[in-house]
Amino acid sequence: MPTVKTPIIPSHQKFAKAQAPHELDKKAICIFTATGFFLDTDTYWKDKKALPAASENILDDSGFLIESKPWFQWHYSPRDISFERALEEFTTLFEQIISEQLKDSKVILPLSGGLDSRTQAVALAKLKTPVTAYSYSFKGGFSESGIGKKIAKTCGFDFKEFTIESGYLWPKLEELASINHCYSDFTHPRQMAVIEELKSMEGTFSLGHWGDVLFDRGAAEGATEEDLLEISIKKIVKKGGMELAIALWQEWELAGDFESYLRDRIVNLLNRIDIENPSAKLRAFKSLYWAPRWTSVNLSVFEAAHPISLPYYDDRMCEFICTVPEEYLADRKLQIAYIKQQNPALAKITWQDHRPYNLYTFEKNISPNNLPYRIGNKLKRELKNKLGKPYIQRNWELQFLGMENDEKLQQWLFSENLHPFISKPLLAKFYNNFKTGDEVNYSHPLSMLLTLAVWKKKYND
Repeated sequence: MPTVKTPIIPSHQKFAKAQAPHELDKKAICIFTATGFFLDTDTYWKDKKALPAASENILDDSGFLIESKPWFQWHYSPRDISFERALEEFTTLFEQIISEQLKDSKVILPLSGGLDSRTQAVALAKLKTPVTAYSYSFKGGFSESGIGKKIAKTCGFDFKEFTIESGYLWPKLEELASINHCYSDFTHPRQMAVIEELKSMEGTFSLGHWGDVLFDRGAAEGATEEDLLEISIKKIVKKGGMELAIALWQEWELAGDFESYLRDRIVNLLNRIDIENPSAKLRAFKSLYWAPRWTSVNLSVFEAAHPISLPYYDDRMCEFICTVPEEYLADRKLQIAYIKQQNPALAKITWQDHRPYNLYTFEKNISPNNLPYRIGNKLKRELKNKLGKPYIQRNWELQFLGMENDEKLQQWLFSENLHPFISKPLLAKFYNNFKTGDEVNYSHPLSMLLTLAVWKKKYND
């Protein structure tokens, strides 16, 4: 019988058949609408399950799952080592992983204004690998490409700059659904806007996904089990997601109530993780249940253009993390120290999350030091709004705002295809709340309803 072994953090979803009726798993879909991803092994269907992360799975010849057991357990086993020793080990391991993953391939490096891709840029510059870097910015938003261009120039990389235009999603919506199979909403993968340009490049993607989770604090020291539950709920449930999930739960007349069901599910998943340290435990929870079912889903968009490599996903990196003291991982200390040590010029470039500060000055990003920048930035945004050029900060603003976007959105939401799966009154309620109320709180529900509309047409007609 076939055996399927999944990595510690899978970059692809793999599925098996389950002994259950071929029926929609409406409880699972409710969680999907609340969080934007399916939880644990859930899918749209009761008789189809995702294989768990870090597991060995025995399937029969028909594809039914016979047995699943973990081959790796996340743990917290900090060694008594100095920070300098941890930094030395990280440097060696990180650069080895990148070198082995890429071999002699040309490299395509998406650059953001953060730390994960900047850390990769340091290693790639040391390897003297041919690199084409690129960044994209929202039309009318912060110029993330400005930081990326400085990083690329410092490292000697070729650089391309892309602008994410309003409404790019609609002509590519069904193509994106074919790529991610509607296991994620459609407003997050910005790379879809420039998919043809990416295909014209040469090389293997070096992607920085999950570095910000592995190399940062998971939870505050002393957090209780109840605290971890509340943090998990807050982290994974999107704005407006709980309201939409509750509305669907009630419309579908499911037993019990949604919020209790979700909390029970998360408690059970947290209880499976045998780690006492709250920060390490929350990191393990995210890596087991969030990374494979949300972060990994849209990696397929990159893969539709070129092969991908993921240094932070590497099993060896996960195993290393389990042995590093939390105080060294907290607040991105290792990545910051690596960049400063190996490429001080990169460390002097603005850190987007702490702009206008860099890796040497970011600790000054507190009041009153940062008030002049914050006030100036706010005045610039307000001036742009008064001039009829709204400051774009989030991808959904490019997809849902404006007459042309609204027309496309209505076509999908109110097509006959979606009924009676989701009633027109429920759709109208959330659509009208977005149009007349709090756009920020209702953008996620609209995005999930759009996802379900496309899924219903493409995979469930």
